[in-house]
Amino acid sequence: MRAFILLGLTITCFGPARAQKAANVKSEKAKTKTTATSSTAVAKDKAVAVSNEPQPVSPVASAPQVIMDATPGVVPAEGLTGWLTDLGAAQAQAKAANRPIVAVFSGSDWCKPCIMYEQEVFAKPEFAEYAKDKLVLAHFDFPRLKKNQPSAAQLKLNEAAAAQLNREGDFPLAVVIAPDGKVLAKTGYIAGGPAAFEAYLKKVVPSL
Repeated sequence: MRAFILLGLTITCFGPARAQKAANVKSEKAKTKTTATSSTAVAKDKAVAVSNEPQPVSPVASAPQVIMDATPGVVPAEGLTGWLTDLGAAQAQAKAANRPIVAVFSGSDWCKPCIMYEQEVFAKPEFAEYAKDKLVLAHFDFPRLKKNQPSAAQLKLNEAAAAQLNREGDFPLAVVIAPDGKVLAKTGYIAGGPAAFEAYLKKVVPSL
């Protein structure tokens, strides 16, 4: 009889202990799952926050570039006559004449702002008249159409100029360079024709 009583007491004692242990294990698992869920939610929130942050934009980038095949009423630029296409030659001439350089990077058969820039400013007789005694002009064109591709030698010169002055690949881009080779300013498209561009140049180089 005593043996049965002792056995009953033992079962009675261990029963609640095991139940409590099982409950503790279940509670710990629930906590772990909750922590993991919280961490995942935080990570997702951070990812969303990062993706919603504004992406950096180049300060010299102009309006969105437009493929010209899909743009009626605008024809590719013909090119700029009298402009140098060798940065080294432009730098030598600028140093000898003590004049600043205006180096222009364009995409003459695909970039709408580039074509507008050339037609509205750089190809105008008024700008040519203004620049002839004040500036050294250099032009580096990067067309896309096969029929408009420059020679291998000219492409090499264009790429060398871009490596020095336009690593970001901004189009259009006008770079103002001092006679000693120091870059003074960079700008994208400026509306308003030759007068507006000349006013910009005078702010960069007051002696013009």
